[in-house]
Amino acid sequence: MNSFIDIVEEIKSIISNEVTPKKVFDKDVAASLGISQMNFATMKKRNKIPFNELLDFCAKRSISINWLLYGQSPESLVEATNKFYMVKYFSDINASAGGGSDIEFEEIQELEIPEQFVFMLGGEKELKNIEAINVSGDSMEPTFSYNDIVFINRAKTDINRGGIFTIKTEAGLFIKRVQKRIDGKLDIISDNSVYNTQTLDQNAIEVVGRVVSRFGDVD
Repeated sequence: MNSFIDIVEEIKSIISNEVTPKKVFDKDVAASLGISQMNFATMKKRNKIPFNELLDFCAKRSISINWLLYGQSPESLVEATNKFYMVKYFSDINASAGGGSDIEFEEIQELEIPEQFVFMLGGEKELKNIEAINVSGDSMEPTFSYNDIVFINRAKTDINRGGIFTIKTEAGLFIKRVQKRIDGKLDIISDNSVYNTQTLDQNAIEVVGRVVSRFGDVD
C-alpha cells in the first residue's frame, strides 16, 4: 500500500488544475480532503491514511480508490474491474474507541475493496460475514484512530482466546480488546494507557464480531 506521502503527491497532481496558482501545497490537499491543516500534519507524521476522506475524494472525481492506495495505473484498473469485491458498510455507525455510540439508525452502503485485500479478511468465503464501520474516539490508539474504517467478522464471536472485538453494552457500541479472566469475567481493555481497564460479566455485553482488519492487519 502506498504511504501517506505518496498518496498526497498523487492528490496534488489531481487537483493541480483546481487551484490557483498551479503550485499545490499540503494545505490545498487538506482542504480537498476536508481535513484541518493540524489534523493533516498529524496524519502525515504518523503515516495515517484518512480512508473515509479518500473515499469521498475519489467518488467526487470518479477515481478508483485502488489507484491511490496501491499505485495501479489506469490501464491496469480496466483489466482489474472484475476483481473487486463489495462488503456491507454502515457509514453512519461509529463504534466508539471511547465513550460509546448509538446504533439505532443504520444506513447500509457497499464498500469496494480490491482483490489483494480480500485475503486479509479471511478470503472470499468470509466476505458474507464481513461488515465495515467507522471508529470514533482515541481509547484504542495507536491501534485505531478516529475515523478509521474497520472490518468486522460477525461470525467470529468466540472471546475465549481474546482479541479485539466490537461489543455492545448498555452504554453503546465499542471497539475494545477483550480478555477472559480465570473467574469467567471479562477485562475490557483500551490500548491507550490513559484509559482504565473495565471488568464486566459476560452477560453484560453482546459480542458483535471480531475486528479483523482496518485496511491492514490487526494485532
